[in-house]
Parts: sequence; C-alpha cells; structure tokens
Amino acid sequence: MKDQQDKKKWKSELEPEQYNTLFEKGTERPFTGKYYHHKEDGTYLCAACGNALFDSDTKYESGSGWPSFYKPLKTEAVAEEKDISHGMVRTEIQCSNCGGHLGHVFPDGPNPTGMRYCINSSSLKFKKRK
Repeated sequence: MKDQQDKKKWKSELEPEQYNTLFEKGTERPFTGKYYHHKEDGTYLCAACGNALFDSDTKYESGSGWPSFYKPLKTEAVAEEKDISHGMVRTEIQCSNCGGHLGHVFPDGPNPTGMRYCINSSSLKFKKRK
C-alpha cells in the first residue's frame, strides 16, 4: 500500500472482498471465484487501479481452484515479493501500479514459461476484447 490516503480511497471504492484480497492480503476460497471458469477473450485488469495484468490467451486450467496464467501481459505489470506467511515460502504477486495483492506465482506451470500465476478473482476485473 502506497500510503494511508490510498488505503481510504480503495476501501471506499471496492467491494469488501476485493479490498480484503487486494489490500489486506486475503484470499478467496478455491473454486469459488467468478473468473475461475471464465473463458472470454480479453484482458484481466487490477480491480483497484485498472492496470492491465494478464491476457486471456495465457489463462489455463491448472486445477488449483483459482484463475491461472502462465505469464503476465508485461513483465512490469506485476511485482514479486517473498511471502513467508502460513508456514510456507512463496512468491507473492502484486499489482505494480497500486501494490494490491493478486496471488502467488509457482514454478509448476505449462510451457512456454513453466510458471503458474495463481490469481484471486476478487483482485481482477475483465475487459472483453472487441
């Protein structure tokens, strides 16, 4: 979170679940997110700031219970941070623009990258391609 003023802004603009995920590092229950089975053609954006994060062409069924992508739209769209919560060592993924928590990335995805960006639906919004 960039500062307290941003925190107040996001809390007033987002749904409670979105705020919890993005700015309190919450997570949705697996297999419940609105984008888990989503198959439309377009771009997934940060639900808070609208930063373009993932293209639908890189979305795949990982079986994890969360929308999964094998790469971000642009490398600079997301930031990574070491996460040692819950007795695990993981790599957290954040929106590079607003710092919102998106999910985690794991090195068990498909080719061509071998990465699995496991993302909370509540941290995303979708823009259909025209």
